Amino acid sequence: MTGTLIEQLRASGEATFPDEVVTQGQVRHLDLPGGAGRLALLTLDNGFDHTKPTTFGPRSLANIAEALDGIAADAAAGKIKAVAVTGKPFIFAVGADLKAVGSARERGQIEEIGRAGHEVFSKLSDLHVPTFAFYNGAAMGGGLEIGLYCDYRTVSSALPAMSLPECFLGLVPGWGGCTLLPNLIGPENAVTVIIENALNTNRQLRGPQVRKLGIADVLLEPADFLEQSLAWAGRVLKGEETVERPEIDRGAGWDAAVARGRSIADAKVGGAAPAPYRALEIIDAARAAVPGDAAARQAGFDAETAALADLVMGDELRAGLYAFDLVQKRAKRPAGAPDKNLARPVGKVGIVGAGLMASQLAMLFIRRLQVPVVLTDVDQERIDKGIGYVHAEIDKLLGKGRINSDTAQRFKALVTGSLDKSGFADADFVIEAVFEEMGVKRRVFAELEGIVPESCVLATNTSSLSVTDMAAELAHPERVVGFHFFNPVAILPLLEIVRAERTDDATLATAFAVSKKLKKTSVLVKDAPAFVVNRVLTRFLGEVLRAVDEGTPVDVADRALAPLGLPMSPIDLLGLVGPAVAHHVAGTLAEAFPERFATSDNLGRLVEAGKKAFYLPFTHDVDPEVAALLKVGDTVLTEEQVRERALAAVAEEIRLMLDEGVVAAAQDIDLCMITGAGWPFHLGGITPYLDRSGVAERAAGKRFLAPGVASVPV
Repeated sequence: MTGTLIEQLRASGEATFPDEVVTQGQVRHLDLPGGAGRLALLTLDNGFDHTKPTTFGPRSLANIAEALDGIAADAAAGKIKAVAVTGKPFIFAVGADLKAVGSARERGQIEEIGRAGHEVFSKLSDLHVPTFAFYNGAAMGGGLEIGLYCDYRTVSSALPAMSLPECFLGLVPGWGGCTLLPNLIGPENAVTVIIENALNTNRQLRGPQVRKLGIADVLLEPADFLEQSLAWAGRVLKGEETVERPEIDRGAGWDAAVARGRSIADAKVGGAAPAPYRALEIIDAARAAVPGDAAARQAGFDAETAALADLVMGDELRAGLYAFDLVQKRAKRPAGAPDKNLARPVGKVGIVGAGLMASQLAMLFIRRLQVPVVLTDVDQERIDKGIGYVHAEIDKLLGKGRINSDTAQRFKALVTGSLDKSGFADADFVIEAVFEEMGVKRRVFAELEGIVPESCVLATNTSSLSVTDMAAELAHPERVVGFHFFNPVAILPLLEIVRAERTDDATLATAFAVSKKLKKTSVLVKDAPAFVVNRVLTRFLGEVLRAVDEGTPVDVADRALAPLGLPMSPIDLLGLVGPAVAHHVAGTLAEAFPERFATSDNLGRLVEAGKKAFYLPFTHDVDPEVAALLKVGDTVLTEEQVRERALAAVAEEIRLMLDEGVVAAAQDIDLCMITGAGWPFHLGGITPYLDRSGVAERAAGKRFLAPGVASVPV
C-alpha cells in the first residue's frame, strides 16, 4: 500500500462525498515535563464546537495522512521524541462519516475507504518513536480505532461514551477494531465491546470502564487531562512509568470468547443480521495477528475491508442508519408537537395508584424531574408498598454509585403517600395508573377535577382506551392528555403522547416538556384505539394466535417470525405482556374494528384459568395445563405461511393507520416500534422490512417509504 490511494481520495473526495465535514489534523510541538523531550501533538478537529462531532471521510483521512507524514519527517530528523493524538474539547472522534458511507453505490468506493483508514492509521504504528492516544472525550468507531495504532493510551475519567457501534448499525469495526482490539485487551473483552455492547442498543463505555478493560493504560482526571497526559507520557519516555499488559490466551480462551460472541449474536438477532457474525469471523482469525506479525495483521485488515464492502452493499447498513437517524434526530423533533413556549412549569406531580406501574412512574418522575411526587391508592398498605418500591430503587442507585447518600435522602423525601386525593390540590401534573376500565378512569378524573388547580394537566397511562371518551364528561376536557408508557418504564424509551379531540396546545406542550425532562422518546399519536404499538402488536399476535386456534402447533406458530431476528418470539412476548392485558387490548380493538380484530377463545381460557404464559418457566415447552385448555381446529400451517399471514396483516394495519392519520408518517410508526417494542435496528424498523420483503406492496398496495430509503438505492 502506498500514499497514492490517499492522493486519489484527496482528488476525488469532493465529487464522491460532497457533504463531508472535513477534519483537520492540527499539529503542535510541545516540550514534555521533566526534560523528557519534545512531542508532536496531533489534534483531530473539524472546526466546529462539540455539538458537531469530529468524523472521518475521504478528505479528512487525506488531511490526517498529510499531518502524519510531516510528523514522520520530524521524527526522522530527530526533532521529536514522541507523538500523541487527541481531540478537540469534549470530543476525541466518532469515526467514519456514516452519511457518506451509506450513500456509496459502488463496492470499490467502500474498499478504497476501508484501505485508506488502515493506511492512514498505520502511519502512527510505523513511526519510529513512541506514540500515545489521549482519549479526552467521546470516541466511537474509527475514533476508538485510531488509538489502537498507538503504543500507549490515556483516558479521561469524565469520558462519557466510547464504543464500537458498527454491529449495531449493520457493519463491522473496519479500521482495525476487529483485528487489533482482541490482541490488546484479549478476545473476551473485545467480544464485550464489539458484539455484546453493540447489540445491547449500542451500550457505551465510560472512562473508568475503558481503563478497566485495558483499552487505556491510565485513567486521569478531566480538569487538567491534557497536562496530566503529557506528564505521564514524559514519565513513560524516561522509564519512570511502565505499562504491563496481561498475556493473552490464544487457544481455548480465544475459542470460548468467540463462542460466547456467537451465543450473544444468536440471542439478539437469531442469525438474521450478518454483521456480528462477520465481526466474529475476523476476531477469530485475529489470534494469528500477534505483535510483530505484519502479514497476519494485514490479512486481518483485508478481511475487515472485504466485510465492510459486503455489508455496505447490502440492506442492513442502510436499515441501521435509517433507524439510527430516527432515534437520534426525529425523536428529538417530534412531528406535530406544539410550540414549547406554551408549556406550563411542573413543580409537583400526583400519581393515582400505587401499584407496580405507578411506582415505576413515581421513581422516574423523582429521578428526572426532582419534584415532590404524591402517590394515592385505596388503602395504606398499597401506598406503603409503592413508596417502599421507590425507596428500594433509590437504594439500588446508591449501591451502584449512581447517586450519593445526600441525593438518595433527598429523593426519598420527595415521595409521599395519601389515602385521599387532597394531596393533589397544588399539583401541576397528575397521571392515573389505575385499572384499565373506562368507568374507573372516568370516576378518577371526575374526582380529580374538583381538587386540582385549573392549570393542572390530567394525564392517563391508558394503553388502549379512548382518551376523548375518558374526558367527555369533564368541565375542562381540554387539559386531558394520553401519556402512555411502556413496561419496564425505566428501560423502554417510548412515550406515546395522545391528543384527544379537545386537548389544547398548552396541555400538549406541557406533556412534551415533561416527556423531554423524563428523557423519553415522544411520538404524537391520534386518539385511536390502542394507539400505535399495541395496535400493531395486537394485529401481529392475533394472527399467530389465530393459527394456533386453527390447529397449528404452538411451537410452529411461535417459530414463524424467527427469521426476522425479533428480540423475542410472539408467544414469549405474550407472556411478557400478560395474557390478561393482551386479551383486554384485543377486546378493545375487536370492538372498534371487528372486521380485522378478534379475541382468541383459547387466550380467554388462559386468562380465566389464571395462567400467565403458554410456556413453562425458563423453557419453550408448552405448559401441560395450558395444552389441556386449548381447543383447536385441524388446519395446520407451515412456519412460512404463518409468517406471511402475520406480516401481511401488519402491513395492512399500518397502511390503515397512516390513512387514518394516527401518526404523521411511516417514520413515526417505525420510531414507536423500535423504542417501544424493541423492533430490531438491523431491520430499520417495521416499514422498511415490509417494503424490502415485498409484503407492503402485496398486502397494502404500495411501499411505505420511497425507494432507496433504508434499502439499497434502486
